Amino acid sequence: MEQTQNPEILQEKLGFFGKSPQIEELLQTILMVAPTDLSVLITGESGTGKEVVANAIHRLSKRKDKPLISVNCGAIPEGILESELFGHEKGSFTGAIAQRKGYFEAADGGTIFLDEIGEMPLNTQVKLLRVLETSEIMRVGGSKSIKVDVRVIAATNKNLEEAVRNNEFRRDLYFRLKAITLQIPPLRKRKEDIPILVKKFSDEFVRKNQIYFKGFAPEAIELLKQYDWPGNVRELKNFVETAIILNRGEIIHSSYVRSVLNLNQHSATQEFLPVPLNKSPDQAERELIYRTLISLKLDITEIKQMLARLIQAQMDLVQNKVIFPADSPIPQDDSKEVKPTSMSAMERELIKETLKKFNGNRRKTAKALQISERTLYRKLNEYGLS
Repeated sequence: MEQTQNPEILQEKLGFFGKSPQIEELLQTILMVAPTDLSVLITGESGTGKEVVANAIHRLSKRKDKPLISVNCGAIPEGILESELFGHEKGSFTGAIAQRKGYFEAADGGTIFLDEIGEMPLNTQVKLLRVLETSEIMRVGGSKSIKVDVRVIAATNKNLEEAVRNNEFRRDLYFRLKAITLQIPPLRKRKEDIPILVKKFSDEFVRKNQIYFKGFAPEAIELLKQYDWPGNVRELKNFVETAIILNRGEIIHSSYVRSVLNLNQHSATQEFLPVPLNKSPDQAERELIYRTLISLKLDITEIKQMLARLIQAQMDLVQNKVIFPADSPIPQDDSKEVKPTSMSAMERELIKETLKKFNGNRRKTAKALQISERTLYRKLNEYGLS
């Protein structure tokens, strides 16, 4: 049984790490809640790991062998969110050339994770409440209800109680969701977990990229615990991976950490402020630039990996034999035409064909191309494919 597992083994299985009382309590709550079919609301600041918790709940539930469908409510335009969630009938609106099932039907028997639910429009909230109460959905343009067996896990970094007071979120839906609420603490309130997280991120990144790395010096780890990490676990992970790349084959000392994070030896950053007030304008500017570079670093890595695959794909196209790795289901091209050879043209062509293969599903397209959805969205805008 999962409840009797060693805590470290359980954390390894679920991908959620820490030894702080907050994390131990959170894991115990997940163990109690997961086997039920109750709806769950996960709250926490951006970057704390809300989707990781949703995945953990699903993996420990009786629905673990069924789909887990993740939907970012803030990333889908308001005009099509209802259609994406509940599907639509042919001819229900301009462009609806065929009947289409929505995410709820795709998740039948499993779990749907509604991330950033605080961004959901009020009219869509009404229909979500109906699903929670009746287990039925109705496609856009449809006339009959369709039974669905779906567990709902929602997440937000907003204060929904305040949103209710401001008439930005439905009160009845809020109370329906909040019965089981999991609050993920920010990293600044569980700093004893930082050494564990640094080791996990380092090990994973080194193993994945086959990089020789000597580790962080003990004093460097202590300095990392002084920083407040406004971007939470996501920011820490980006910092670790960037540090490994920039200090390839070397030990990362406190001097590097202090220079990058602009830490004062005797004081930590002030809570809730992305830039400490006691810094000079030059220091503050350098820190802002650093954070911007950190956020872009993973995208750059992903793009480089994608370009390497594009070069290989172009070589195969020239030889009229397209071969892609088994774990990267990029669509085949049966035409004899040699595609444009500029790098940007090759990249645009690959994105276009992969989108076509997955009927415009951006999540599946990003997964097939092995890039993040954020990178894909930017590329779609850049190439006019959106």
